[in-house]
Amino acid sequence: MILKADGENLAHAAALACELWPGHTPEELLAELEALSRSEGAVFLAVEDGAPAGFAQCQLRHDYVEGTGTSPVGYLEGVYVREEYRGRGLAKELLRACEGWAREQGCLEFASDCELDNGVSIAFHLGSGFAEANRIVCFTKRLGEEA
Repeated sequence: MILKADGENLAHAAALACELWPGHTPEELLAELEALSRSEGAVFLAVEDGAPAGFAQCQLRHDYVEGTGTSPVGYLEGVYVREEYRGRGLAKELLRACEGWAREQGCLEFASDCELDNGVSIAFHLGSGFAEANRIVCFTKRLGEEA
């Protein structure tokens, strides 16, 4: 079952988000998800056998989104399903919920991204109807330091 996350369900989504992004605390991710849900975003929770099994978060992006020609664009910011629940189609159901939400917001396009070396995510995106728009390598340089 896919639910739009709010209240206690948002805390379950934040706990799942910590599994996807382990460098964060549940408290900081809960604060981010709450803020996202109050503005131009949504969080969805997959529940299986009465337990939180996965989540997805999406939002509107008004800036340029690689490969798109409209604005705003619905954007999949993250999707995660616990290992023991994988292979049941939950990630695709979560994606469909996000896409439906974006349509309700008037979006004509939906986008996402992943790391270049994340083959599982690339396969998920391609298998879910996404088309690759671009590949990039990002660089940074600290200013004020000798090279």
